[in-house]
Amino acid sequence: MFPLKDNQPTYKFPLITVLLIVANVLVFLLELSAPDLEAFIAQFALTPSFIDLSRVSTLSTFFTSQFLHAGFIHIISNMWFLKIFGNNVEEKFGSIKFLIIYLLAGLAGNLAQYLFSPTSNIPILGASGAVAGVLGAYLVFFPRHTIKTLIPFFGFLTVVNIPAQVMLFYWFLTQLLSGVGSVAIAQIGGVAFWAHVGGFATGWLIAKFGKSDASEVEKDGLLD
Repeated sequence: MFPLKDNQPTYKFPLITVLLIVANVLVFLLELSAPDLEAFIAQFALTPSFIDLSRVSTLSTFFTSQFLHAGFIHIISNMWFLKIFGNNVEEKFGSIKFLIIYLLAGLAGNLAQYLFSPTSNIPILGASGAVAGVLGAYLVFFPRHTIKTLIPFFGFLTVVNIPAQVMLFYWFLTQLLSGVGSVAIAQIGGVAFWAHVGGFATGWLIAKFGKSDASEVEKDGLLD
């Protein structure tokens, strides 16, 4: 299933969502124009075997790797999901909190991937964990929104409106199952599934607790 459009309009310009997309694209262009691509990746991507938790200087790639991508399909896919789901989540949280959640989800996703393959020499890069955090938060706040989705049906492609909770649960389940299967082949490379799962769970938890706090505030206000 591939989402085409969120059917719920927003009423505030998604400044941070747009700036994040621009930042990712600009870094990708820098990546493409780097004189030595391998050196660029080695410097800014997260390579688990290079990490020394006792040396703060080796930890910066947990952040910088979020803005690198492995190719055009990789960045287009991530930015497409961010565009569709980010505006609603940003409007709900506010721009600054949305940015913090995005970056925290990215860090948590990278940490999850690192913990499952701490000796790997394969660079981890991409905004997938951060974007997955946006999806997790979206699921908490907007489970009943409908998503115009492209799906295969008996060899044909068709467009249907699917509840957000159905599509996002499906997405999370596929990432989780793929992540379990990838543990045994962590040295081969491919998609960093545990970064997706870790980021999604982080966004979901932050939104869940944030939603509960907001509900308590509203409840106290009514009681007063």
